[in-house]
Amino acid sequence: MSFDNKTQICIPLNEQTVDALVESISKAEQAADLIELRLDGLMPDEFQQLLPNLDNLISTASRPIILTFRAEEQGGYRALTREQRSSFWKSQLHSAAELVDIEADLVHEFTNNNENEQPDWSRVICSHHDFDRVPDNLFEIYEQLAFTPAHIVKLAVHANDVTDCLPVFKLIDQARANGREIIAIAMGDSGVITRILGPSRGAFLTYGASDFARGTAPGQIITADLRSIYHVDQIDSATVITGLVGSPAMHSVSPHMHNAAFHAANQNCVYLPFDVKDLRGFVEQMVNPESRELDWNLRGLSITAPHKVEVMKYLDWIDPEADKIGAVNTIVLENEQLLGYNTDVQGFIEPLKRRMGSLEGTRAAVIGAGGAANAVIFALQRHGVDIDLYVRDLQKASDLSDKFNISSKPLESARFAGTDIVVNTTPLGSFGAYVNQSPASVDQLRGSRLVYDLVYNPIETKFLQQAREAGCEVLGGLEMLVAQAQLQFKIWTNTDASYELMYAAGSSALHKDFTHTT
Repeated sequence: MSFDNKTQICIPLNEQTVDALVESISKAEQAADLIELRLDGLMPDEFQQLLPNLDNLISTASRPIILTFRAEEQGGYRALTREQRSSFWKSQLHSAAELVDIEADLVHEFTNNNENEQPDWSRVICSHHDFDRVPDNLFEIYEQLAFTPAHIVKLAVHANDVTDCLPVFKLIDQARANGREIIAIAMGDSGVITRILGPSRGAFLTYGASDFARGTAPGQIITADLRSIYHVDQIDSATVITGLVGSPAMHSVSPHMHNAAFHAANQNCVYLPFDVKDLRGFVEQMVNPESRELDWNLRGLSITAPHKVEVMKYLDWIDPEADKIGAVNTIVLENEQLLGYNTDVQGFIEPLKRRMGSLEGTRAAVIGAGGAANAVIFALQRHGVDIDLYVRDLQKASDLSDKFNISSKPLESARFAGTDIVVNTTPLGSFGAYVNQSPASVDQLRGSRLVYDLVYNPIETKFLQQAREAGCEVLGGLEMLVAQAQLQFKIWTNTDASYELMYAAGSSALHKDFTHTT
């Protein structure tokens, strides 16, 4: 497997007015290799205003332009009749654009026209979109597009699980074998890896959004992130693949941290988000060396919710400590085998020890009885901490209480005065629906020494805000995330990553994402 395609990033621009489009072109020129003008986004009167000056606008751009006038059923932004689209493209037979992206129905129409009514096929992208699924007849559709005289074939389909990326990668392989230029994208969060890895496998280009608010398709990554986080233009067939397996996975800052560490160490590695719903299908089709259908240099995986327990059944070997905990959050591929570890325990305890020193004989209150509580209790007990478990539903906590021989108490009546460490292992306070919630009040926390929240997004949760108000020391979840990530990095690469570097990358990502999502 060896590819040498130059990575090209195209920024699609969708604006309602000509003035806004001109301004967006100026901004996109600073980051794009190509710029796509989505003229179907313009309001009708603005579109008519632009038409006489379109070639001039295109000619003055400093980046090659792809012209698009998309049908609504193919992802366009307003209803366009076939006649409107056909008339437009006939007026653009000699467009100044570098490339024109025309849907397959009109491409087939134009092939039957007189020679002087046909476009310059060397500049035509023949495209097909499916915003719902990967169609069963995807390869048949490809063959139909590839049969046209268009220079480039484009298929953009929607991935509902990460394994839907497989036929997209296979399409790229087939086109490359046929000597055909192809743009193949799986849209949606589950398809993000096709946007990052596609060019290195032979795709003509990938698409990147200009900023947070201006993506033109589901799962589109910001162009700056494609370059500065994933270093997409440095990925090749030898690149070592690692990544986060979860559902959801796109919210995580782990790609920021691990890719920063890889880049600083000058290692040809990339860390990707894998949005996985069907874990078994992912392991069998994309991970296990004996059965996977993808030719790639996969080395290691981080495992997050909801897969930390289920993944154990698919591994060849599990570290005894992870086996005792009953959860795996790290996989390494070694000698064609899948080896499982748990770095959450040490990742949790290291920041706590840095802050408090010896934990022997201290008293802790652990809030929550899920998988995270399991690892936390295991770690605390190993360091001689006396633990009480606080939950809303005592019955749900019974298994955990029995497993570790600790008492469980009702959270609503808890008072933590005199407690050395209060740990939140629940998702309360995390970005999204839980962001304004906290597992405990200021009054409950008052009198405790240190409050530790495993939630890391946002960095300052409501729980930590209340802890400060109660006069407690605080410890945030990002410190644990970085500590466990350092251990994963060591397992995969046998080298050390800088804590300060990873923390800075994670913190920067959280501040940026929070700014643009609130």
